[in-house]
Amino acid sequence: MSKQKKMNVESFNLDHTKVKAPYIRLAGTTEGINGDKIYKYDLRFSQPNKEHMDMPSIHSLEHMMAEFSRNHSDKIVDISPMGCQTGYYLSVINHEDYDDVLRIVEATLKDVLEATEVPACNEVQCGWAASHSLEGAKELARYMLSKREEWNEVFN
Repeated sequence: MSKQKKMNVESFNLDHTKVKAPYIRLAGTTEGINGDKIYKYDLRFSQPNKEHMDMPSIHSLEHMMAEFSRNHSDKIVDISPMGCQTGYYLSVINHEDYDDVLRIVEATLKDVLEATEVPACNEVQCGWAASHSLEGAKELARYMLSKREEWNEVFN
């Protein structure tokens, strides 16, 4: 098999056949012109090319993590779902403490389990309000939390 061409996007250079989901890994660091650093984490919930999350659950979990994570840290820049439906990207600013990122994610997912509604799940605040699943989001959070001890084990 020929070697893959080096790509501009970090995750396109990751051998997705060698990872073992779920995991949380530092996917990249970007430094701004004023010295601020953005740390981008790969929060992988599903095994690439073997399983994926359904869109209403992904969408609801995105809303919940985006809202709830900011109760645990003022360093959150963004949480975005992956198009492949296997995880999310979490970006934080000036916060390189991996163990604390794990703590933030754990606390956020525990908040999801306690939630009684999806934040901003309406046509005024959401671009596709009909596509949500509170129970689906809770199921994803429950699964990820059940694998907490494995989050730092990225490769087979």
